Amino acid sequence: MLAGRLNVSTGKFAVEEVDEPHAGRGQVRIAVRAAGVCLSDVHLIQGILKPLYLQGDTVTLGHETAGVIDEVGEGVHGLTVGERVLLQAGEIRGGSVLTRGVDYDGGWAQHAVATAGTVVPIPDTLSFEQACFIPDAVSTPWAAITATAGVQPARAVGVWGVGGLGAHAVQLLRMIGAAPIVAIDPLPSARERALQFGADLALDPEDPEFASLVGEATGGTGLAYAFDFAGVAGVRVQAARSLARWGKLILVGLTDQPLTVPDGTRFSFLEQQIRGHYGSGPEHVLELLSLVALHRVEFSGSVSGTLPLAQAAEAVRQLDAKENNPIRLILMP
Repeated sequence: MLAGRLNVSTGKFAVEEVDEPHAGRGQVRIAVRAAGVCLSDVHLIQGILKPLYLQGDTVTLGHETAGVIDEVGEGVHGLTVGERVLLQAGEIRGGSVLTRGVDYDGGWAQHAVATAGTVVPIPDTLSFEQACFIPDAVSTPWAAITATAGVQPARAVGVWGVGGLGAHAVQLLRMIGAAPIVAIDPLPSARERALQFGADLALDPEDPEFASLVGEATGGTGLAYAFDFAGVAGVRVQAARSLARWGKLILVGLTDQPLTVPDGTRFSFLEQQIRGHYGSGPEHVLELLSLVALHRVEFSGSVSGTLPLAQAAEAVRQLDAKENNPIRLILMP
């Protein structure tokens, strides 16, 4: 079968022929129908991110995967051949959190094997293209909003970076009643998209009137919550300066750069907080599927384009270059 394989030692990525996997005990195999291309995949190829638990040097990428079960291993109950499913983006093994497509083979392939407990049935009304990226692209901002930040309705929120995660954050914040929602992005097209997804105000971070505009939008109090989805050191400084008393800065975007608090005395006096966030839990994916089933949220506007699996390298290039400012590009094996 075809699979998008990365050698993490050499940085070489290629779609190549590999042996077809089969479901072992406690596993199922799916025929992959759609797989999301995430900035984390780009960072893996670039060597910015490194797997912690990968056995060997080579891995099939792809932690956002949906498809149809076509093989059920021994000891698996409650899952059947022909069932439409998505795969959770990772699992706990031996007390460690392993990520699909990073620490073990993922979904950029014609077939993918998964532990039965990471397989989640999806309704017939949800397309594979939209289902595949709910784990991570949607569940990560959802977990950041509901679990890490504990966002309350009618509270001011800032979203820095309206890409794959930030665009969904705006949509989800709107759904739970956060207000006003201020989206911040240097790209005009991203700011326009933020308004379409439900932001009340979209700002250029380089606007010389930035601070006064945030103050005006929030009645002079500042932001109760500020989310960094960009992973940029300068974003975090600007976001911290925009916080209200007791405000929270939530770090979702990843960076290896130092974290700087621009005015430590003010930060302490106003009793503000900084919280790190990473990924999501299985429960967040299930919550989102319930919301989809109840028509509270849908993600058709998030599919920016589809490409065949054989063109995975081109999808990576487009995402890295922000060509046409995609939310999610989808590979179709």
